[in-house]
Amino acid sequence: MTIFRIKPACLSLLSLCVAQAIHAQPKTALEVPATTVTSTQEQSSYKPASSKSALKIDAPLRDIPQSVSVIPQSLIKDQGAQSMEDVLKNVPGVGLSNGDGQRDQVTIRGFSAIGDQYIDGIRDDALYFRDLSNIEQVEVIKGPAAVLYGRGSSGGLINSVTKKPTFDPQQEIGISLDSEGKKRTQFDAGWADQQQGDKAFRVTGALEDSDTFRDDGYTERKAIAPSAFFKLSDDLELNLGATYLYDKRLIDFGIPALNGRPVQVDRDKRFGSADPDDDYTRSEVFSFTAGIDYRLNDSWTLSNTSRYYHYDLDRNNTLADSGPNRFVTVNGELRVKLNRGNVQRKEDGWFNQTELKQQAELAGMAHNLLYGIELGRQDKGQVVYSQSNVAQVPVYRDGLVEVPFQAKNLTAKGVNSQDTAGLYVQDLIELAPHWKALLGVRYDEFEQNYDNALNGSRLARTDRTWSPRAGLVYQPDEMQSYYVSVSRSYQPSAEMFALSTTNQDLEPEETTNYELGAKWDWLDDRLSVTAAVFRLERSNIKTTDPANPAKLVLAGEQRTDGFETTVSGKLGDKWQVYGGYAYLDAEIVKSNSRTNGVPNEGQVPTLTPRNSANLWLVRSLAPEWRAGLGLNYVGERYTALDNVTSMPGYTTADAALFYELEQWDMALRLRNIFDKEYYASAHGSVDLITPGAPRSLELSANYRF
Repeated sequence: MTIFRIKPACLSLLSLCVAQAIHAQPKTALEVPATTVTSTQEQSSYKPASSKSALKIDAPLRDIPQSVSVIPQSLIKDQGAQSMEDVLKNVPGVGLSNGDGQRDQVTIRGFSAIGDQYIDGIRDDALYFRDLSNIEQVEVIKGPAAVLYGRGSSGGLINSVTKKPTFDPQQEIGISLDSEGKKRTQFDAGWADQQQGDKAFRVTGALEDSDTFRDDGYTERKAIAPSAFFKLSDDLELNLGATYLYDKRLIDFGIPALNGRPVQVDRDKRFGSADPDDDYTRSEVFSFTAGIDYRLNDSWTLSNTSRYYHYDLDRNNTLADSGPNRFVTVNGELRVKLNRGNVQRKEDGWFNQTELKQQAELAGMAHNLLYGIELGRQDKGQVVYSQSNVAQVPVYRDGLVEVPFQAKNLTAKGVNSQDTAGLYVQDLIELAPHWKALLGVRYDEFEQNYDNALNGSRLARTDRTWSPRAGLVYQPDEMQSYYVSVSRSYQPSAEMFALSTTNQDLEPEETTNYELGAKWDWLDDRLSVTAAVFRLERSNIKTTDPANPAKLVLAGEQRTDGFETTVSGKLGDKWQVYGGYAYLDAEIVKSNSRTNGVPNEGQVPTLTPRNSANLWLVRSLAPEWRAGLGLNYVGERYTALDNVTSMPGYTTADAALFYELEQWDMALRLRNIFDKEYYASAHGSVDLITPGAPRSLELSANYRF
C-alpha cells in the first residue's frame, strides 16, 4: 500500500530524536510529567486543573490557547450520568442528534462530530452507545484538532479518559433504579502490590436491564473492562487494558413532523413494528490496548500505544417516512408511511501511536516538545437492505402494525478500507515570564479503498494534507490568562462511510478556527471562569454541480460566529458550580444544493441552537448531606437544512439529594422536575424527532469496602 511510504521517514526521525536524548541532557525549565499510576482520590471540586487531550501532554488548562471543557468524575457521579448524552449536556455549544437510534452523535459549534470520538487519545469512531462505567472524565476540545488527531474534528472532538489501576485501590458496587423502569448495577474493583509498588490491577463493569418511557422501550447492557499496570523498572512502565460492551435496545427514530412542528402526540408514542423484537439494534465492541512509557532521562520520555478493536452491529428498524409525500389520508384519517431497513456492520481496526516528549531550553526559552507518529488501518464492512412504504399507520392513534422483518431491496454491500499514516510535532514555548506560544503541524496520508460487492467495482482515493495550529498566551499573573489562536482541520471524502463515484475525485474539505479567549482562576484558585469568541469556517464543502445535478463539486461554505463562557469549581466552602453558555450564529454561506426543493444557501445548520445554557449547583447542608439543583436551556433548532421544521426551545430542571458516609453513599434524583414536554434531539438530516424524557425519580446507592 502506498500509504506506508511515510514510515521510513517517520522512523528515521524518531530514531534521531532518541539518539539525541541518550547523548544529551539539556538544562530544563519545564517539569516532565510523571507517568506513574495515580491515586483513586476523586477531586471533590468540579474545577479541573489540566487536560490530557488538548495538547497530549499534562498541561494546565490556563496554558492551552483553545476552549476545552473537562467533565470530571465528581460531576459525572453527582449527576448520575450514565450516557454520553447525559455528560455532554454540560458542555455549551454541543447539540444532540438521535444518531439513527444506534449511536452517540452530537454537533459541536454547528458541525457534525459523528466520527470525532476518542478514548485515551486514540480514535474510537465505531457507531455505538458508549458506557460510562470505565470512564474517569470526558474532555471536549472545541475547534479543529487535526494537528494531533488527524482527519475530522471540524467543530471539535470528544476524548474519554478511562479509569486506570491505582496503588490505593478500593472495591465499590453500586445500583440505580428509577420510576421509568431502569435497573442498573455497576462495580469497580482494584488491587495492588503496595509493598513493592510495581503492579496494580483494576476491573470495572456494569449490567443493565431497563425499561424506558417510550412504548416497548428497553435497554440491555453488559460491560466489563479489566486493566493492569506493571512497573518494569524505575524508568519503564507497561499499561494493559481491554473492554467488552454488549448493547441491545429498541431502535427509535422518533416521530415525524407536520406543518413545521413535531406532530402533537403522546411522548411515549412510537411509529414502528407491532412486534418490538422486529425493531432493535444490537452492538458488540471489543478492544485491547497496550502502552509503554519509558523515561529516557530527565528531559526525554518515550511512549508507544497500540489498540485493536472489533465492532459488530445488527440493526433492524421501522421508521416514519420523512419525505415530502410522507402523509396520506385514508377515510378522512391522516396516516404516515413507514419504511423498513436492515443494516449489518462489521469493523476491525488497529492504531499505533509513538510519541516522544522533550523538555529543553533553546535560545534562552523553555520548550515542551512533542513528536509523534500515528499508523492505523480500519476495515469497515456493511450490508444494507431497505424498503419504502411497508405500511401506512394513523398519526393520532396506535400506529404499530406488522411489517416484514427483512427489507427486500439490497442497497449496499461492500468493505471500505482506510489506512492512516501521520507525522506531527508540537512545541509549547515559554517566550518570557508572562508569555507562551504554541506551534504545531501534522502531515497525514489517508488512503481509502472501497470494494463494492454489488457490482464488483473498486474505488480508491489517497489524500495528503497538512494541519497547522498556532497560539499565543499572555499571563499577567497566576490568576489571568489570555490567548489568541488559529487552527485547521481537514475532512476527506467518505471520512466515515464508503467511497462512491460521486465523491472519490473530490479533495478534502477544510475547516479553520480563529479564537480569542480568556481564562481566570478566582477565589484562591478554587473557581475557574473561561470566555471565548470565535469564527469557525468550513470551505470546499461538497455541493451540487449547477451544470450537472448528479455530480458534486467543492463550492460550499459554512460559518459559525460564536461566544462561549463556562464556570466550574467552588463558590465557597459549601457551594460547587458547573455551568456554561453558548451563542452560535451559524449559517450555510455558499451552496448549490437544495433540501426538499429549498436552497441550502443562507440556511441555519441543523441541530444548532442560537442560545444554550446549563447550570448545576450543589450545596453542603451538613457533613453527610448535600443538595443539588440543575437547569438546562436549549434554544430553537431546525431538523433539516430546508429550515422548515423546528423544535421549540425548552428549559428543564433537575434536583438531587445526597447522603454520604465513609463506606457508602446514596442519592435521590428528580429529573425534569416540572414534567416539561420537550424535544431532546432529531436526526439532523430529515424530520425525525426524539421526544424528551418525562419526570422521573431515581435512587442510587454505592457501597465501598
